[in-house]
Amino acid sequence: MPRLLCDGRSLELASDQSVLDALSGAGFEVSSSCRVGACQSCLVQAIGGAPPARAQVGVKDSLRAQGFFLACQATLTEDLEISLAGASALEVPASIAGVNLLAPDVLRVVLETREAFAYRAGQFVTLLREDGLARAYSLASLPSEKHLELHVRVLPRGAMSNWLAGPAAIGSQVRLRGPAGDCCYVPGDSQQPLVLAGVGTGLAPLWGVLRDALAAQHQGRIELWHGARTPEGLYLTHELQALAATHRNFSYHPCALEPGQATSDVRLGNLDQLLLAAVPAFAEHRVYLCGDAGLVQSLKRRVFLAGASLQRIHADAFVGSH
Repeated sequence: MPRLLCDGRSLELASDQSVLDALSGAGFEVSSSCRVGACQSCLVQAIGGAPPARAQVGVKDSLRAQGFFLACQATLTEDLEISLAGASALEVPASIAGVNLLAPDVLRVVLETREAFAYRAGQFVTLLREDGLARAYSLASLPSEKHLELHVRVLPRGAMSNWLAGPAAIGSQVRLRGPAGDCCYVPGDSQQPLVLAGVGTGLAPLWGVLRDALAAQHQGRIELWHGARTPEGLYLTHELQALAATHRNFSYHPCALEPGQATSDVRLGNLDQLLLAAVPAFAEHRVYLCGDAGLVQSLKRRVFLAGASLQRIHADAFVGSH
């Protein structure tokens, strides 16, 4: 059986056991959240031997070169030595400066960092609490702004989201790891039509991408489709309507599955069906998809079949964690 060496201890791993499970079972404290390789919370560093290639998929080139990999995606066929301290060096201290409601179950969380935090609008970060609890959230802010902004859905049993919604969070010290993800505006073809689509807090990265594109004076048509279960779950509607009123190339399409107290400008139905009916061909488009993992994967496949190049589809699927 292959051995995992960590901090002077040797662990034997079964063929189907992940590095994360082995470390957790042995009492090591390793940050983790989604456990499917999406959030990148469980980065560890190989210092002896080569990490499995599968466990480095989606990891930034600069981090791969340093031996970082996703512990939840790594099973071993040969011995490997790792360091847990390396990932801590990637973290930036921050504080929670403000929290307010954007929708009945969506928080805007404002963070301030003690040092510069380089990122691109639409990327995501891992937020780590002092006790090690970690969750990945997309950035809704722009790098030019002085603060970082997250949109957090409050889950009924969500450990992080309910803490953020409570009074103890304001002023608390946290850590950030990242950024990661490729859901970013790509300059260079200002005439290219853009389609941005997401549900729930999938709006967070799209809000960043949209404002980044407009700031870059993108000339092509930009459509933003945002869906929720009811109209009450939609948010930033006034801000998006204001942008649509002042930018002739931008249109905003709010959607809801159920009527609720629907207004005349909210389309009823599944977001994917409404989008594909309105935009049947995507050969010329760059497409951004964010939110629920099932919807993102389905839409990615369908817009590809409708002509979109895979190189022009930027998708960040949100995987829920409690």
